[in-house]
Amino acid sequence: MIPGASDADIAHWLADHLNAMLADAPEASKIAITVPGGNTPFPIFDELAKLPLDFARLIIWPGDDRIVPEDHPASNLGRLRRALAGTGAEIPALAEDATPPHFVLAWLGMGEDGHIASLFPNTDPQPDEPRPVLRLTPDPLPPEAPFDRITLTIPVLADADALMFVIRGDDKRAVFEAAARGETDKPVARLLKATHAHVTCFC
Repeated sequence: MIPGASDADIAHWLADHLNAMLADAPEASKIAITVPGGNTPFPIFDELAKLPLDFARLIIWPGDDRIVPEDHPASNLGRLRRALAGTGAEIPALAEDATPPHFVLAWLGMGEDGHIASLFPNTDPQPDEPRPVLRLTPDPLPPEAPFDRITLTIPVLADADALMFVIRGDDKRAVFEAAARGETDKPVARLLKATHAHVTCFC
């Protein structure tokens, strides 16, 4: 757990981590990461876009999205493409028939109910889910975003080389810490149990 990190601090950590991954990759090759939606990541993207990073070698996948047009205010894809416009990063849309690549980093948020991406408790996400991408309906629908969702699944996220969480607020921190101790069966706990990746949590 890394407490008290600012958006700029997290952006610098990301840039350093990704620059190291790019240095280890074959010259001119690309690496893939997945990132969350919602409001928390976008100030971090604003800071990240200012830093020295070869964005043209990055493929940045939304970890989940709302089933709305890209120009809809609730579209994670639309917001992500606008936030990183001009950087040269490749930002594919998440689709049910997509075949996600191996991710060097899976950046995730978490809800107070322990959901990650759009894997809400009622969806009963499984560590051995055979499909890499699911379309689903949260129940109840979050009032701030009452839409069907599309999401990466636990096996895809667990297979990333590293996991990074950005969690704001004491309540969410307590949920994450309980999950990390194996005391709950919430989606975030299932992911943490399933992965062998290094986990970094900014809170």
